Amino acid sequence: MSWRKVKLGDILNESKIISEKPDPDKRIKVKLKVLGVEKRGLENEVEGATKQYIRKAGQFIYGKQNFHKGAFGIVPAELDGYESSSDLPAFDIDKSCLPEFLFYFFKKGNFYLELAKIASGVATQRINTTQLFELEITLPDIEVQKLLISNIKSLEKNGAEISSELTHQLTLIKKLRQQILQDAVQGKLVEQNPNDEPASELLKKIKREKLKLISEKKLKKEKELPAIKPAEIPFEIPENWRWCRLGEIISFGPSNGFSPKESKSGIGIKCLTLTATTSGIFKEQFYKFVDEQILQNSYLWLEAGDILIQRGNSIDYVGIAALYEGESHNFIFPDLMIKIRLPKMVSSKYIHQVLISPFSRRYFANNAFGAQKSMPKINQPVVLNTLIPLPPLLEQHRIVQKLDELMQICNDLEQSIKLSTAQNDKLLQQVLREALQPENIEID
Repeated sequence: MSWRKVKLGDILNESKIISEKPDPDKRIKVKLKVLGVEKRGLENEVEGATKQYIRKAGQFIYGKQNFHKGAFGIVPAELDGYESSSDLPAFDIDKSCLPEFLFYFFKKGNFYLELAKIASGVATQRINTTQLFELEITLPDIEVQKLLISNIKSLEKNGAEISSELTHQLTLIKKLRQQILQDAVQGKLVEQNPNDEPASELLKKIKREKLKLISEKKLKKEKELPAIKPAEIPFEIPENWRWCRLGEIISFGPSNGFSPKESKSGIGIKCLTLTATTSGIFKEQFYKFVDEQILQNSYLWLEAGDILIQRGNSIDYVGIAALYEGESHNFIFPDLMIKIRLPKMVSSKYIHQVLISPFSRRYFANNAFGAQKSMPKINQPVVLNTLIPLPPLLEQHRIVQKLDELMQICNDLEQSIKLSTAQNDKLLQQVLREALQPENIEID
């Protein structure tokens, strides 16, 4: 068995067959991260502006700007006769090297990432054919190449099956989280205690407190919210719970933020960005500095226990809520968020869990308006009318405690699966790297 070192320039010949009748519907695209070669979608282009070249099945092809990002592959049979510009050069491969062997040469151990070292250019970093041709490859004879490719494909198949199973497990954990939340807001997560003060009394207390604040001119008189119709109620709740609207129980808000200009100096007041709340968990690292002077008593400042609801975003995230538990007067919030504040006789943690539960997420999605695909929005009336299944206060605390325990179990499971996924990917790369080393090859 013999292996020989050859330069790629000795086994590759750039194909430059000009397309006499370029067809915009027959363009090739090379995806990043070694995700393959596929047909490119139709794009507006000036006819004849860029010269196109015919590509053949089995040719090696790569993107000059993104080779080091995994933009390379072998032209598949279904794209035979398709076209690409000189920015996606294609090469006929000498019969001494199988196309797939060359593909795995660049894929092994993510070797393609190292090609960034040879990229050149000022505005854009490119890897030209002259640089490619200088690279060396250790090449065995054809029979060994066939054996290696067969073994690698078998390993990749096993790895893909493991990866698919791990992805499936992550999906199941996501569904489990949603089911736990749904059980919590339906009163199925903890037992009801007949000694708890019923939610009906809690609602009366909240109403009395609001009337007191209005009489003291600390709160504006609110518009009366519509009565809840039986058809609106999505599920049954325990006897000592009550359905109410969010507007009935908040002590402040809903209030929109505003969108000040970012500070050029990199100092100023911290204004959150949408990314801070998109996950449903508050992340303090996502903010920008703004120059505006905000009074200490401004409604824009966040206080511990405030809940921020995204009023504008994609349909998957509009209405997503996050609970702020940090220091008061540390952040302000932007225009595409709505803030609500709850009285101390209601658990803000429980209400937050209601707002991120499946039935609330459906409510916000169904009531979003405007450009549904680009930036659907909800407004303050939508927030005020949100249905809340309200338990007694003591049960709210018990539910939150149980949710914390169960969600931590889900987090631990998720981390374990992600670790297994990373180890699986690392193992595949290691196997691929070792498989293409001459000293590791055995022939019966």
